[in-house]
Amino acid sequence: MKWQMIETEERERRERQRIERAERAKMRDQGWLIDVTSTSRRRLSSVRQNAHTNTDDGEDIISSLPDSLLCHILSFLPIRDSVATSILSSRWRPLWTLVPILHLDQKQLIEPYPDERNKKFKFVDIVLRIWTLRNAISNPTPPLHKLFIHWYHYCLPFYVDTLVRAANLRDLQELDLHLCNYHPHQPLELPRSLYFSTTLVVLKLGADIRLNPPSACVFPCLRILLLKCVTFANRDSLPTILNACPVLLDLSLHVVDKYLNNLDEFNVIVLVATLKRLHLHWNVHPSSKYIFQINTPALEYIHFRGYLNRDDVLEKLPDVVECVIQIEDCEKSDDYAKRVWDFMGKLYNVISMELSIITALILFQGSNHEDIPTFHNLSSLKFCGDLWYEWYAWHVVWLLLCWAPGLQTLVIEHSSWLGYLNKRNPFLEEPLDVPECMLSHLTTCVYKGFGGYENEMELVRQILKAAKVLKIMKITVSSYPILENKPHFRKELSKFYRGSQNCQFVFDEGHFI
Repeated sequence: MKWQMIETEERERRERQRIERAERAKMRDQGWLIDVTSTSRRRLSSVRQNAHTNTDDGEDIISSLPDSLLCHILSFLPIRDSVATSILSSRWRPLWTLVPILHLDQKQLIEPYPDERNKKFKFVDIVLRIWTLRNAISNPTPPLHKLFIHWYHYCLPFYVDTLVRAANLRDLQELDLHLCNYHPHQPLELPRSLYFSTTLVVLKLGADIRLNPPSACVFPCLRILLLKCVTFANRDSLPTILNACPVLLDLSLHVVDKYLNNLDEFNVIVLVATLKRLHLHWNVHPSSKYIFQINTPALEYIHFRGYLNRDDVLEKLPDVVECVIQIEDCEKSDDYAKRVWDFMGKLYNVISMELSIITALILFQGSNHEDIPTFHNLSSLKFCGDLWYEWYAWHVVWLLLCWAPGLQTLVIEHSSWLGYLNKRNPFLEEPLDVPECMLSHLTTCVYKGFGGYENEMELVRQILKAAKVLKIMKITVSSYPILENKPHFRKELSKFYRGSQNCQFVFDEGHFI
């Protein structure tokens, strides 16, 4: 009797293996699936072995979990890995189609393949196959909540339009489209029904998309809106969308003048009473006819990058506590520097500020401006970006530190070197009065990407000398050849006079001098 049971179990096991082999062979015949799983199979096999704990009925523990929990787990995986789980067994085959998130990214689905496979499996074919298999299940639970389509090469707007229209907009909560059209003069126009979505919470649109919202459009639940280098049908397209978002909290706008050439008049007017965060990349040259106007009384964070026009308007922002300012330099004139100072004056209540090196230089050039603001609440100031040797003037640092009598943290971080950094800057030798924050508040100074050049050494020396309550001077050393002899480099720094007896050097290795 016992041998009969063993033989029966063995036959059943072999039958299950035969069925699974047949299923995998059938999927291989479909073409695209075997390529999607080529790299994922090795990862899944190890997971399968580790998770395959036999129970009385022969099932592994993970497969015994309910569909809702398994779909929740799959929603955190890239679409390649999510689809690849369908080869595990018949139990897993339909699960990926029930995931409420569909992330179709051309870089994830195409670029890992060799060139010859790119020719065989086009992105559009894979997308349509995934979409077909997913929609084969009627009334999936949960329904599709998030749809991402990032199509970077040779996008076909017709297919994107078909997919967006096929999505159930009554359930869709997040839509992210980034398209690079094969014909750039034929951007995708969004379906009219999308402008009346009552469930969308996040809407992100980039590149070859044309916005033409009807005047009565409404997004009652939209909280996050990103528009990057899109085109607008008319001058009222943007205001129409913004007026349709009564609860908008986060707005990102990347405006490029070449995408506005079809309009005789266009102004970016942001009048959103609920807005908390604003990212504005204004890549529009001051000689153009376009301007921006920002009036957002509840704003708490602003990131501005770009140029300032003569007629740009930035209302006072009393609630802004954090800002990143990267103003581009286009006019070597006192008038442009004055505009930059006026812009900064609107942010008088900030607590944390990040400035690009270019912005700092512009402000220094306009230091004769009469109404230089004071930032009484500023406790953290960061300078970042490409460095020229002129920026190391103690005058520049001193001027900006004079803004903030209560500054506690100073950070200097650069991304690359420009100019002749070994040329000594004469401004470093001139004595200046010590800013108030140096005497009583500045406790931390961080220098990232330190290159060991003479001007850098002198700047650190000036800060160490002036800061009377400094506790930490942290330096992250770069990989430039000048720093090959680090012990000698540290020895030189240790000789600098320190205005604070409690100041310690901390290097990226975590060692103290």
